[in-house]
Amino acid sequence: MTIWNFIQNQLLGMNWLNDLTGLLLARLGADTASTFGSGIQFFIYDTVKITILLCVLIYLISFIQSYFPPERSRSILGRYRGILANTLAAILGTVTPFCSCSSIPLFIGFTRAGLPLGVTFSFLISSPMVDIGSLVLLTSIFGVKVAVAYVGIGLVLAILGGTLIGKMRMERYVEDFVLSATTANAAESTGLTMRERFAYAKEQMWETFKKVFPYILIGVGIGAFIHNWIPSSYVEAVLGGENPLGVIVAVLAGTPMYADIFGTIPVAQALLGKGAQLGTVLAFMMAVTTLSLPSMLMLRKAVKPRLLALFFGICIGGIILTGYLFNIFQDILI
Repeated sequence: MTIWNFIQNQLLGMNWLNDLTGLLLARLGADTASTFGSGIQFFIYDTVKITILLCVLIYLISFIQSYFPPERSRSILGRYRGILANTLAAILGTVTPFCSCSSIPLFIGFTRAGLPLGVTFSFLISSPMVDIGSLVLLTSIFGVKVAVAYVGIGLVLAILGGTLIGKMRMERYVEDFVLSATTANAAESTGLTMRERFAYAKEQMWETFKKVFPYILIGVGIGAFIHNWIPSSYVEAVLGGENPLGVIVAVLAGTPMYADIFGTIPVAQALLGKGAQLGTVLAFMMAVTTLSLPSMLMLRKAVKPRLLALFFGICIGGIILTGYLFNIFQDILI
């Protein structure tokens, strides 16, 4: 337990970095006990911590990705049918890019390749909501039980959502250009050398960092504002246990936003610290990462309104149910 606490608090949570940030600010004459000084410490600490975790995790995940190019992923998924295929697609989503928009081109490619529609939707739900990075980052903030529960329920939502769409046979609601497009049977990528895999991981890390970092700054800025300037009573009144509609409010507030897990973590951390319920906070995160307005606009180009509405409804319903379940078992998880 002592070793695990060290891993969670010092290695993943980087509490030493928070102490170091406070010490450096104090040396510069800042009063970290004041509202403003505490906000600056929160902003610097969270920005540096999340950036370090971002770069390390993206590098490792991209290295893993180098073994699963799209054509190989299609080949693997094409061998299976039924819920097993949905399960594999959901798991595959955990080693793909972090944001919802970047998952849609792969979703289109899988659909064009002839994979069952329900399988491709399991991938589409899982990819932005659950990934290896979210498991590590959530562990660093909320602990291993919350992280494992979040990832597990995210995978279940992806499997069940894709299975339901598959059972309803909604192929006629996919836009014609997706179904009629021809794709060459690309041979499996030739084996990359280890040096090429490292180079690929480095390139993916840098490209993703450039795209994600502005959202980290925005998320940490909002988190610092909530953490230091929003009274706890306000957060508790809207998102606390006394408001039975807190989960629904959080999901509706998060749905139009566009961010990834790294941008939403600081906001979630600040909300939880101010008295919001765990399930409400996690439902907000799921809504932001899975159902952003830009991703819905992109997906509308590939599917017709009825299928888009079904996908949206399944995700919203599943996320709200998840939020209430986490609230019920909050005392066990934290």
